Amino acid sequence: MIFPKNKMEIRYKSIKWKLFTNYFLLFVVFLLSVLIYQSKHEKQFRISLLESRLEGYTELANKFILHQNLTTPVKLSQLDSLKKLVPASLTRITIFDLKGDVLYDNLVASYLKMENHFERPELQQALKSGSGFNIRHSTTTEQEYFYYAKIYSNLIIRSAVVYDTETRNYLNIDRAFILYFLFLFILFGVVLRLITNHLSDSVAKLKDFAIRVRNGQDMDEDLQFSNDEIGVISNEISSLFEQSRIAKSDLLQEKEKLISHLFVLKEGVAFFSPQKTIILNNSHFIFYINIISEESTITVEKIFELNEFNAINAFVDKAMADNTSYALNELPRLEYSVQRDGAHFQIQCIIFQDKSFEILITDITQLMKRSMMKQQITSNISHELKTPIATVKGYLETLLNNPDLDPKRQHYFINKAHNQSERLTQLVNDIALLNKIEESSELYPKGRIDVKKLVDEVVESFNDLIQQKSGTVDTNINHRVFVNANYSLLFSVFRNLMENSLHYGGEGISIHISNYHEDNNHQYFSFADDGPGVSEEHLPRIFERFYRVDNGRSRKQGGTGLGLAIVKNAIISCKGEISARTHKGGGLEFIFSLPK
Repeated sequence: MIFPKNKMEIRYKSIKWKLFTNYFLLFVVFLLSVLIYQSKHEKQFRISLLESRLEGYTELANKFILHQNLTTPVKLSQLDSLKKLVPASLTRITIFDLKGDVLYDNLVASYLKMENHFERPELQQALKSGSGFNIRHSTTTEQEYFYYAKIYSNLIIRSAVVYDTETRNYLNIDRAFILYFLFLFILFGVVLRLITNHLSDSVAKLKDFAIRVRNGQDMDEDLQFSNDEIGVISNEISSLFEQSRIAKSDLLQEKEKLISHLFVLKEGVAFFSPQKTIILNNSHFIFYINIISEESTITVEKIFELNEFNAINAFVDKAMADNTSYALNELPRLEYSVQRDGAHFQIQCIIFQDKSFEILITDITQLMKRSMMKQQITSNISHELKTPIATVKGYLETLLNNPDLDPKRQHYFINKAHNQSERLTQLVNDIALLNKIEESSELYPKGRIDVKKLVDEVVESFNDLIQQKSGTVDTNINHRVFVNANYSLLFSVFRNLMENSLHYGGEGISIHISNYHEDNNHQYFSFADDGPGVSEEHLPRIFERFYRVDNGRSRKQGGTGLGLAIVKNAIISCKGEISARTHKGGGLEFIFSLPK
């Protein structure tokens, strides 16, 4: 198997190299120790042999002295007769008294004039331990000698040989054993290399396996470890990894299912750690907490600062301090309701066994709104259609009943009837559009829309009315904000919101459009104005068809009473959510989300 080099391989040496180096260095130390010891032993052995030979000459001289009773320097001169047995060219014999004075030397004629040798190393050793040797230069003969001295009763007899090339070679160690050790050195290196190769095989394969795992590569099906303890461990690691990989894959699939389920749910769901940090939340949760809070925007991390979540704060803090273990069917749970701008929400908190917890927010006003809407739709449509029809009928009856009516008056009544018929047409078109959105939203294909570009087009289309109202529009959306929606429906959303603010906001109105938040799946928008706004009692119903804050409001402004209903249904059709509330700075604010 061949793998690309990585940081681990560059930074660390292989275990094979480490084993080889460590054991090889250990063997080198051992070999050098043996070599040094053997060298010293060999040299000492040869010195001992040379000492034995020189000791034989000193013994011979001593026996001759004792046999001939040579007690004075004059008599010691008779030792010259030993030259026949000990040639002066090979051995030098010198005799000293115990004070170191020279009594005889077979190579120096005037030996009695020689300086005192008491401080000579070989004599000092002889005086201390009975015998001694030394290699040094002789100032008398100007030659280098190997000296051996031995003490006999009241004399010290010293024999010496010239320390020449022959003597040096004799004292040098035999190099044959060095060659033998060198052979062992090479042989051990070869054997050690084979052993480390075998030992590191499984480790190297395990390393390659680890690199594959780290790089996210599949396991090599042909990977086989050696049949030893390391191989067994490697096989177990490989097996455990495969089991963990399968388990991780299964967990990821389950996690994906859970996340997908969370984002399909209409409830707002968020999971928190014991330290109250967010783990996971869906878009509904962000949307609902922005409705519940009095802030214009609020992030998930700040919900514990809201008064509406004080009960959860206390509940969680108490649960964290409680060390009681709970069964799955007995987990601590808190449930209560809050109301904001006519919307009702049920909030639940569940503490899990690991002290993490879940907050679930459910909008419980939807069923009521739908029920009320169904009850009012028929009567509202009937009522809204009656007014323009009755008006048109009245104008036409006036014309029929007064054929001689002044032409200017006839034109007046005809124009009024035409305006009402136009309003009736717009009303019918808006009702048709609403029904189409609700019942056949698939007829509106979705695509990637640049929200900034679309909003600019809407603002441009209202330029004349904005100037007429002396109003301003502030847009805080950059060009990198995209949503997945139908262009026509989204244009209708911003057009109706803009029209609503301009028609009912009064002179000098300021409109603010912003993209205040985004997550992995949604973009969040705010459309606010500083007009007179809507009282809180009307907020829950302003998205209803034909609902009027005051009687005749839409008619006076030429509206159909369906603009905000179209806005809400268009947002829902695009898989988003919308809500209205009183703007903090006065006026009316719409907050809504759209999928990316």
